[in-house]
Amino acid sequence: MSKLTTVVSLAFVSFLGLAVLRGSADDKPAAKERVFEMRTYIAAPGKLDDLNSRFRNHTNALFKKHGMELIGYWTPNTEPASKNTLIYILAYPSKDAADKSWKAFRDDPEWKKVVLQTEANGKLVEKVESVYMKPTDYSPIK
Repeated sequence: MSKLTTVVSLAFVSFLGLAVLRGSADDKPAAKERVFEMRTYIAAPGKLDDLNSRFRNHTNALFKKHGMELIGYWTPNTEPASKNTLIYILAYPSKDAADKSWKAFRDDPEWKKVVLQTEANGKLVEKVESVYMKPTDYSPIK
């Protein structure tokens, strides 16, 4: 075997070895998509300002502490919902991560203290709706 053939053979074997170790394009794991959660809160009568204050001053920091990504917060601009409704979206790496974050959040002694303080004059929320969502293939946010 010539020296050139030996070098080419070694290069080819090395290339094959790297290809096997790397995997083919079809073997690549699918890109992970975040999971989004849209939550809608119906505040107790006259308590929307207090609810917004709790989010602004306490809840957001605790969400971040527990790995929840804040996407945005909204209030409707038409009545009657504008008087009692808060809508927000969080993002997580997965549904399992969302479940773990919520458990840690609810068990956090700081959160329990905040609830006692902010609800000293009555509950702030009458109803909570939660919807977990995955982005479509054409969604600009993933």
